[in-house]
Amino acid sequence: MESANLQGIVAFAHAVEAGSFTGAGARLHVTKSAVGKSIAQLEQRLGVRLLNRTTRSLSPTSEGLSYYEACVRALAEIEAAQSLLASRKQVPSGRLRVDLPLAFGRRCVAPVLFDISKKFPDLTMEISFNDRRVDLIEEGIDLAVRMGDLDDSLSIAARRIYAQRSAICAAPAYLDAHGRPLSIEDLARHSLIGYGRDGTVHPWTVRHVDGRLEKFAPKARLVLGHGEPMLDAVLAGCGIVYLPTWLTADSIRRGELEMVLSDSLVENTVVHAIWPVTRNLAPKVRVVVDALIEHFSAPPWDAAWVPPDCPAR
Repeated sequence: MESANLQGIVAFAHAVEAGSFTGAGARLHVTKSAVGKSIAQLEQRLGVRLLNRTTRSLSPTSEGLSYYEACVRALAEIEAAQSLLASRKQVPSGRLRVDLPLAFGRRCVAPVLFDISKKFPDLTMEISFNDRRVDLIEEGIDLAVRMGDLDDSLSIAARRIYAQRSAICAAPAYLDAHGRPLSIEDLARHSLIGYGRDGTVHPWTVRHVDGRLEKFAPKARLVLGHGEPMLDAVLAGCGIVYLPTWLTADSIRRGELEMVLSDSLVENTVVHAIWPVTRNLAPKVRVVVDALIEHFSAPPWDAAWVPPDCPAR
């Protein structure tokens, strides 16, 4: 990538967040005119107007807003990579506060943290588990694992660690009794188990015969607000469910579950490690991020969860 393609991106992102060239200049320690010139050159290279400018206000165009969201994600990745490199030679120590999703954190992330704890005796960990999106800076969290879309913020660094895959599953006994669906449309005549909270049932990401991915709204007879009770329900023969591989792998291996529809296994959620941006990343954060990246590059449940005619990721 040519360096010219990156020029103006940081100034543009700060201008959007600050709402003015003056505010962006103060953040970057440059003049207002330097920010404006940099963004104008960026717009010229891209061939599109990114900002609406008046004498009193500054706001992104629709194209500018989309570009801003992409820039924030890219800058966070660059910041994360630079911080990791800068801290690699130091020894982890002190207190590390980590926040994890409930089920995924307990099953998939906590074992990695336990190994790190045994390896570095000078490191003290405080690990919380919840599905609420914590404010890292406000609540003093050093590192979090977040599933799904990230909040666009230049104050948070992020590193993608995993792409979760999910599939439609059911107990063989249920399918023997009620039949095996041959299409997405066939699901309408079955008992479905859905994930939902506050009256909203989350959609499933499904693949049609032509390869298209789209959202499917399940008309669930049983709605649960946590993945592990959903696994219990499908194992009890309550119906058909849509669950991630990390939750179903053991049951699939033992023959307690089988995949419904041969091509229903799809990537549906990206998982990131996130932490507050700092000039020098603490070794205690770096060692965890490194370990998570290594662990999730070939997670054991994905090796176990390879249904017939479905290639391993």
